[in-house]
Amino acid sequence: MNMPPEQIVAELDKHVVGQAKAKRAVAIALRNRWRRQQVAEPLRHEITPKNILMIGPTGVGKTEIARRLAKLADAPFIKIEATKFTEVGYVGRDVDTIVRDLIDIGVKQTRESAMKLVRAQAQDAAEERVLDILVPPPRDFGFGSSSSTSSEQDKEGKGGGNSARQTFRKRLREGSLDDQEIEIEVAESAPQMEIMAPPGMEEMTEQIKSMFS
Repeated sequence: MNMPPEQIVAELDKHVVGQAKAKRAVAIALRNRWRRQQVAEPLRHEITPKNILMIGPTGVGKTEIARRLAKLADAPFIKIEATKFTEVGYVGRDVDTIVRDLIDIGVKQTRESAMKLVRAQAQDAAEERVLDILVPPPRDFGFGSSSSTSSEQDKEGKGGGNSARQTFRKRLREGSLDDQEIEIEVAESAPQMEIMAPPGMEEMTEQIKSMFS
């Protein structure tokens, strides 16, 4: 997140009205945190990160500023209501659930980022599977053909040498085949099991869910 404070404030101005001093303060704090992370490792370990405390009435933009900062920094964000943690044993929640929820959000965010990196590759693979159904590649029946000949035929069928395959590829990308129905087999993912547990039993709930997932 190599952004100067002026650019951070400009991004916050797109979503939060007013609060110029608060935007400038958090922008400088976020920039300083990034600069501390660029320090060499022996000294970086000695630098303690500075936290940010925003105080103000309801509706002035504290949560929105924090949410937008987390998005700019590509960091997980979680909103906690302190009232739930002052009633532990009755209807409240344990403080450990804050860390657990934050880790879950971080893992989900990392997974989504990894999916974006391979999205183009996944689209190409999906396109090839659809073309294999629309225009099946030539089959090798094994009558005196070597493995090299078979690989050359596969390369010719999938690599673009087949004019029919290229024609269907063009029509597929243009959207002219969107109304056509095909059957394709996909691997089934294990369903997620939701378990409701009483307050203070979240850890046991996570263990039970991991057993059935």
